[in-house]
Amino acid sequence: MVHLPGTFADTLAVLAVALGIEAAAGYPDALYRAAGHPVTWIGRLIAALERGLNRGSARRRRGAGCLALALLLAAVGSAALAVAALAGLAGPLSALLLLGLICASLPAQRSLHQHVAAVETALRAGGLEAGRRAVAMIVGRDPDRLDEAAVCRAAIESLAENFSDGIVAPAFWIGCLGLPGGALYKAINTADSMIGHRSPRYEAFGWAAARLDDGVNLPASRLAGLLIAGAAVLRGADARGALRAMARDARRHRSPNAGWPESAMAGALGLRLAGPRVYDGTLVPDAHMGDGRDAAAADDIARALTLYRTACWLQGGLVLALLGLCLTLAG
Repeated sequence: MVHLPGTFADTLAVLAVALGIEAAAGYPDALYRAAGHPVTWIGRLIAALERGLNRGSARRRRGAGCLALALLLAAVGSAALAVAALAGLAGPLSALLLLGLICASLPAQRSLHQHVAAVETALRAGGLEAGRRAVAMIVGRDPDRLDEAAVCRAAIESLAENFSDGIVAPAFWIGCLGLPGGALYKAINTADSMIGHRSPRYEAFGWAAARLDDGVNLPASRLAGLLIAGAAVLRGADARGALRAMARDARRHRSPNAGWPESAMAGALGLRLAGPRVYDGTLVPDAHMGDGRDAAAADDIARALTLYRTACWLQGGLVLALLGLCLTLAG
């Protein structure tokens, strides 16, 4: 059943197993303490490459960043292909289960929900200061500058953006290319999060990682927005508002991808998200997503989480439907 990287039906079957395992169990804390996580392993390699190569003029740093990215992808891709080949030796069913278990470490449905729900819980139980501490775990902006509405908006924006690049994108690439596709996507996305910043140290060195991350996230960001709009239909939120906000606002976001799920979430909830934000004391300009109210509250985080859970279920249903279609056409 499982080849390299496998038929489309094979990779969809692996993805279905992976999403089911991750939704049910997440990534166990005991396993993380004992062995870390694939993202932490990738992060160590990126950090080592950055320490060894990020020096000299801006032109040299950009070239070194391209080399570092190529070395990273070669290492991660080779390891993923080797693991997939070894799993394939175990027989079709065993390979499916093994690869599904490994791929379950790549999306983060459960942990994203936990982190955003923690902001809602903190606001309700401990007020603004507790909410600021909780939201600081998932966003990079200055928490001390956030009032309660801004804390809520930040949590919802993080939920929407990370639904795209933390769940839909790895699922998309696993579905297309199996474990190698998912692992390579995670390597690119982790590199962007670590070195793809517009800062004196990383702007040149991380240029290639940031540009490649924009490219590989492009299909998933559009799909994520549509899944949120679909969830709005099922949950009685404003699906038309979600589609209208995407059509009007998504391309105005400073990111070529984040605007799609953020505008969809804003339109579905009747909120206005994004806009100018402060990072490390610097005001970063950006367009607003949606034309609703600014006064978000803890109840809006709860509503956003309901849409998120439904969108995850919709994604799983889409995978199963595509798998069924592939099997029907093949049989």
